[in-house]
Amino acid sequence: MLFRVDPSSSTPLSDQIAGCVRRGIADGLLSRGDRLPAGRELASSLGVNMHTVLRAYADLRDEGLIELRPGRGATVTGANPADQARLVETVRELVATARRAGVGRDELMTLVDKEFA
Repeated sequence: MLFRVDPSSSTPLSDQIAGCVRRGIADGLLSRGDRLPAGRELASSLGVNMHTVLRAYADLRDEGLIELRPGRGATVTGANPADQARLVETVRELVATARRAGVGRDELMTLVDKEFA
């Protein structure tokens, strides 16, 4: 799997790294049980601080996309990680679009609630 970051981007490096993993899962390049590179190894190859990679991995864990185990590394998890990854990316895009349109959180949630009705 190829990781790329753009230090000149306004998107935080940890978000860029997490996005690479999400896209890898969504595109089928990564599937349940696949291991991600060790934090130190990935940080070295990208030229970023190890804590930046660990922050990305923690975000992915919080989203339910990976499992972190001390000494065993990061592993893709979930019943259907590709669907979960696509959903997370779609929600991020939705929130960004809402912000650009001046739509607040409460208004956005009302719109989402209507779609579930």
